[in-house]
Parts: sequence; C-alpha cells; structure tokens
Amino acid sequence: MTTPGAPFPAWFFDRDDPSPDDRFYRPTRLVTHIDDGAVAAVGDLYAELGVDGSAGGPRRVLDRMSSWVSHLRTPPAELVVLGMNETELAANPVATGRVVQDLNEDPALPFADASFDAVLCCVSVDYLVRPVEVLAEAARVLRPGAPVVLTFSNRCFPTKAVHGWLATDDAGRCALVADYLRRAGGFTEPEVSLRTPSARSYRGDPLYAVVARRA
Repeated sequence: MTTPGAPFPAWFFDRDDPSPDDRFYRPTRLVTHIDDGAVAAVGDLYAELGVDGSAGGPRRVLDRMSSWVSHLRTPPAELVVLGMNETELAANPVATGRVVQDLNEDPALPFADASFDAVLCCVSVDYLVRPVEVLAEAARVLRPGAPVVLTFSNRCFPTKAVHGWLATDDAGRCALVADYLRRAGGFTEPEVSLRTPSARSYRGDPLYAVVARRA
C-alpha cells in the first residue's frame, strides 16, 4: 500500500495480463461476480442513498463498467450503462442508454458537465489503470451534492486487476479507493463502510463501499 498522496510506484498499475481489455471482455458473461448477499447489499445501499427509483424525484444515473445487471432494486428514471461488452449492456433490462467504452484507454466521458444525479461502479474499480482520471470525470459529470458510489469485494479476475490492488488487503483497498477520490478532487471526504455482516458466522462475500459527493 502506498502512502496517501505520495506518487504511486512504477509497478502499481501494471497487470499480469497487459493485453487489450476489449479482447478479454469480448466473451459475453451473463453472470454476477459476487454472491446473492453481496448483491442485495449493493441494492440496499443504492436505495439508502436515494439513487434508485424509490427516491422522491427523477434521477439520471450513470453505471460505469457495467454489464447486464445494475443491482438497482427499483429502476431510476434514466439509467445510462457504460461498459466493455455490447451484448451484456444490451441485456440490461433497466438501462435507458448504453455506451461501449474502455475507460482504461479513454477515461473521458461523453456527457455534459453536471448531468447526472449519481455515478455507480460495482466490483470494477480494481481493474482501472487510470483511476484518478476516471474519478475526476465522475466529478465533472455529477451535479453538486450527487454521490459517486464505488462497491467492491475480495473477488476479481486476478490477471486483470492492477498489482497495487492485489498487493494489499481489504482494509488497504478501502483506503486506496478513498485515496483515489481525494486525488481526483471535487469530492467531499469519502465515507468507507462494510455493507455485509462482520460477524465470524458470516460466510458470504464481503461488500465494501466508498461513497463521496460532488463538492
């Protein structure tokens, strides 16, 4: 784990598989990458933050690094899904807009400033090789006070996760995501939480969340 704010080591964003991501994500995978308990925790968090359709007004939400499911219990008025696999995005039943884009190649989002009420990223932050730029773009497209919501577990495709992610533990990853947000700028202080039970009897996937709001 690096010291917050210090330059990242040269190896930090290397990956075991440096081949183009569009090749890796070309096969369609209509699966979830966390178990049912963790999926439910994601939906509960979105409802708690008021970013799904249960909120008191229209919401325009961007789900980045998305797929065939966005884990929103109730669809918002508008849901734009951005991801790598066109077939998976087309299968997302609650999406109202779809963008195929590799954020590791081009972090710039094709959206206007202050045009979204929330930006989501579920179990994908570990694959970003330019996370600070990606999150700076999230700040740009969010309306003031709107949240960016990053959720993750201890599962990943290890050949595509960056080495800095693999080199630390769950607590270190929570600190790392918060550090990304601080470096990106434009956000309130990130809030880190464990959304699944911490009791020893719990055997499911842990689900961590880091949330910040557009300043």
